[in-house]
Amino acid sequence: MDDTLLLLTVAAVALVVGLAAGWAVQSTAVRRRLARERSFFGLPEGSECVLVTHRDSSSAQWSIPRHDALALLGLAAVIENCGAHPEVAPHDTGLQGFGARTEFCVGDPTAHRRLAAHLASLLPGVAVHPGDESGTGRGTFAVGGSSYRVEPGAVEYVLLARLTAGEGGRPVFLAAGQRPVTHRAAVRHLMRNRARLARKHGADGQFCLLLKVVNSQAYGPDVVELVADVTKAATTAAESKGHRAAS
Repeated sequence: MDDTLLLLTVAAVALVVGLAAGWAVQSTAVRRRLARERSFFGLPEGSECVLVTHRDSSSAQWSIPRHDALALLGLAAVIENCGAHPEVAPHDTGLQGFGARTEFCVGDPTAHRRLAAHLASLLPGVAVHPGDESGTGRGTFAVGGSSYRVEPGAVEYVLLARLTAGEGGRPVFLAAGQRPVTHRAAVRHLMRNRARLARKHGADGQFCLLLKVVNSQAYGPDVVELVADVTKAATTAAESKGHRAAS
């Protein structure tokens, strides 16, 4: 074998070894990332989860508001990637307690029974104003001593939470907003920031974030600002009582 052929052979072998090593490193990184994602969402391969939404009040048939449907589609991509099996359920259908399987609860807490129940039991420091007879003030959030009132199309708020309770330890994710566009914005924020949220709060950690959707009339769900991490205030029952007494 002459020197040129030997050099070509060595180069080819080195290339193959390098490609194999690169593939192995990349595969390991992908597996680790998937494992972290499954842990954060509580979605082991082959597990079951439920997506709970409410009905579109403007439709005579059972249907889901457009923005809520798009939010669920965003969640479905992650669920499929984790190898889990989703079920979609209406908010007023009798469901088991929480913790046995991961739950994604999306909607308006003044109309979504399951979501309202989760707020009462898991986030007792949050009060949601039902509105007066004319509807004024409907959906206003009160948490941490402050109130957040909706200005439709201009300023709207949504709570994004990951909570754990009950037997089984599977998390409940809440996107509780003042309008359907905010639910979609919250799910987008969760999808885009899931790795950072997992690092900050831990794979098994709890959090409750108050987000503001800015000028949805022009930008839809795309412009979202983090107002505050209200985890401590939202999970403290004593503050909730004060807000409800005031309202």
